[in-house]
Amino acid sequence: MTALKKATGDAVFKFEPFVLHVLCRELQDAQLLHSVAIDSGFRNSGITVGRGGKITMAVRSTHCLEVPLSHKGRLMVSEEYIEFLVHVANQKMEENI
Repeated sequence: MTALKKATGDAVFKFEPFVLHVLCRELQDAQLLHSVAIDSGFRNSGITVGRGGKITMAVRSTHCLEVPLSHKGRLMVSEEYIEFLVHVANQKMEENI
């Protein structure tokens, strides 16, 4: 809170979701892994095929959080709300684990 109150620009509280990149030998392997990921609740998962034929399957969680806290040095939220955000982010981290 001390550092946030001294900030002169914009500050954002950000939690990045779980991401796992898997290099697959065959497209069928990536498709199978994709199906498992989707069925397990990782709805943002996807398959990428690069120019050289490299097949990458990305398992992505939807547990993201991005909240502005200050704008041009002006704190826009209360300390109580920041504590709430930390609690929510910690819950999301537990879900990632």
